[in-house]
Amino acid sequence: MNLNEEVELLKRVPIFSKIEQAKLKLLAFTSERVNFAAGQEVCHQGDQGDTMYVILGGTADVLIDTPGGQIAVAEMKKNSFFGEIAILCDVPRTATIKAKEPLSTLKITKDMFYRLVAEFPQMAVEIMRELAHRLEDTNEKLRAATKAA
Repeated sequence: MNLNEEVELLKRVPIFSKIEQAKLKLLAFTSERVNFAAGQEVCHQGDQGDTMYVILGGTADVLIDTPGGQIAVAEMKKNSFFGEIAILCDVPRTATIKAKEPLSTLKITKDMFYRLVAEFPQMAVEIMRELAHRLEDTNEKLRAATKAA
């Protein structure tokens, strides 16, 4: 895939949709394209993280370690992103991400992430919006689990 094709893919990712073309080219050029086979781990819960990922193609499971073993709590697909919590909070990875099918990602370093957020406050708003949706989804699942118990 060439640089212009990557830029077109990035334009469709909500957190990057308001970023100008030249900056998207810089992001595509400075980020690493990483592919994962079905069943391969992208990152593991508890590991230190200094990168985030944007899914360009494929799907991945979000897995959480529990005393009874790993459980899938969500599925991520094209245009989703993950790994931002480890960058924002300087905490270990909060979940394991495993490719459900062949997965194509863009790996963004912590430095580039902060540079983009500083230059494009709208990106920060989109990230907050996504995190708020995830929190609400988690709260809803907890409410349902509490009712069932």
